[in-house]
Amino acid sequence: MSKINVIVNGAKGKMGAEAVNAVNNSADMELVAQTDLGDDLAKSISDTSADIVVDLTAPSCAYDNAQIILNSAAGGVIGTTGFTAEQIEELTKKAEKKSPAILIAPNFSIGAVLMMHCSEIIAKHMPDVEIIELHHPAKKDAPSGTAIKTAELIEKARGNSNVPRGTSEPPARGEFYGGIPVHSVRLPGLLAHQQVLFGGEGQTLSLKHDSLNRGCFMPGVLLGIREMMTRKGLIYGLDNLLF
Repeated sequence: MSKINVIVNGAKGKMGAEAVNAVNNSADMELVAQTDLGDDLAKSISDTSADIVVDLTAPSCAYDNAQIILNSAAGGVIGTTGFTAEQIEELTKKAEKKSPAILIAPNFSIGAVLMMHCSEIIAKHMPDVEIIELHHPAKKDAPSGTAIKTAELIEKARGNSNVPRGTSEPPARGEFYGGIPVHSVRLPGLLAHQQVLFGGEGQTLSLKHDSLNRGCFMPGVLLGIREMMTRKGLIYGLDNLLF
């Protein structure tokens, strides 16, 4: 069986370096190029006959890189956050028949995806909720893509709920996504952490996920690479591969 030819774009970054190691240690994959900001990604895809581009660059160029992948013969596994809802919708329409497929995942940690999935289930019964996300100070987007994706899933789930929910929105309560306060913390010593706090009459329920090192994201990245080879279109969120 032939190997999957993979380009890691953003290879000079910490996440990119982890992805390079993960691909190199996968028997069914071949790392054909390491690119970064300033490199000609389209040319690298063409020159190497890449099957999949793993993009782990920066929010400022994520949309442009997605367009390059979309217009190439390669599929994509994009972990860079910062996409707007409108950009996701536009890319999804353009990629309807794209093969190999493109995955855009706000978080590749299996544990974080499980947290989001559980949040969606809980929200149907406990719709009062707030999200606290904590990351290292070098993270350039706030709120995080994971927090926004969580808020989207919760709002979709609780929209069909008959359970009343609070409507108060005083100052200093974070940025609201779908009516859900999201609080962002950026401090040294942190990597990637999120708490989803639900409240109800006489009770609270808390979900918490901690990423302790970047290696926790790699099983999800490798799953995305393999899955995109047999799928079409654009898939938003690793949850769509797991559930």
